[in-house]
Amino acid sequence: MADSDIRSRPFGTLVTAMVTPFTADGEVDFDATAFLANKLVEDGCDGLVVSGTTGETSTLEDSEKEDLFRVVVQTVGGRAKVIAGTGTNHTSHSVEMARRAERAGADGQLVVTPYYNKPTQAGVIAHFDAVSAASDLPIMIYDIPGRAGIPIATETMFRLAENPKVLALKDAKADFAAVTRVLANTTLDVYAGDDGLTLPWMVAGAAGVVSVSAHVATGAFRALVDAAAAGDFDKARRIHFELDPVVRAVMTHIPGAISAKQILKMQGVIPNAAVRLPLVAPDAIEMEAVLADLAEAGWDFSQDKA
Repeated sequence: MADSDIRSRPFGTLVTAMVTPFTADGEVDFDATAFLANKLVEDGCDGLVVSGTTGETSTLEDSEKEDLFRVVVQTVGGRAKVIAGTGTNHTSHSVEMARRAERAGADGQLVVTPYYNKPTQAGVIAHFDAVSAASDLPIMIYDIPGRAGIPIATETMFRLAENPKVLALKDAKADFAAVTRVLANTTLDVYAGDDGLTLPWMVAGAAGVVSVSAHVATGAFRALVDAAAAGDFDKARRIHFELDPVVRAVMTHIPGAISAKQILKMQGVIPNAAVRLPLVAPDAIEMEAVLADLAEAGWDFSQDKA
């Protein structure tokens, strides 16, 4: 991928929300992290989110997150955008993480709506303003009411888009009408936050996708994003349909961090599929559902590889 391609969007176009590989005893596996980051970029990603939801950010220590940012920057910096997951539900903590991400050399930060607190929209604006003031890193806002407990109102997004450091939105609320208004009334780069909505969001003008399933089908997602960006919607639609069972396998039976790690292990990309509590390994019935969807996509994994 040409350098000019990754510079055309401040956060890239195909962004994988990376898992955090752990050793069998639960420590962060930095060697496996570097290997995975390099593979994803070689296979077509021009952006990586480090320590996002799929990276099990809630169970990582701040020092682990900063070390992860630094390792990924050292591994793929200059070849892909490294986007640090810095958002928490505690504004001063998010400010601290923004500073750590900048210190580690990240290109930008993914900042989620403050979760659990359920602030007013004025509180949401104050939170993002405080985080943006803490560093020079550009911000991708992450709107995911299913986890945060509240949506970011469209009018609030208009207000946040006036902040010169807020450059993008990862939309994970599946509200096409709201996305349409943001695309029509702001200059934000919008990213699908649901893998299966990449095509319709890009038809409306989105920049790309922040994906979990792209861990295991990077080339196909690269082709989908490129076809949609080029206006080749016949090709994009064909790839969209081909990817549907893969997306179902990764995203619908168990949390994406668990399923992505299981499939990456079966593909031989990471040495094990360890997760941290409260996430746990899938049971046989759950894995059977994942494997059935992959089989529909033409992928053949036997249970003894899981």
